[in-house]
Amino acid sequence: MTELNEDGRGLTRAELFALPVTVDVATAARALGLGRSTGYELVRRGKFPCRVLQVGSSYRVPTAELMRILGLAPEDTSAA
Repeated sequence: MTELNEDGRGLTRAELFALPVTVDVATAARALGLGRSTGYELVRRGKFPCRVLQVGSSYRVPTAELMRILGLAPEDTSAA
């Protein structure tokens, strides 16, 4: 997992555990260490590394799936 932050790249463990139930593609891409454009391109091609839900004209990524891809479980919150 990429744990950077202050300069707008990556998300810290605390930021990840503070995410809502779903996030936009840009936030999910950032958590995965990808750029916004790359994230949307992967969604467009059906290659984003976790499930993406289309809600109207926008896309949402379930945070639980994002955490699974990053190897984080809900019980890991004590480490945040």
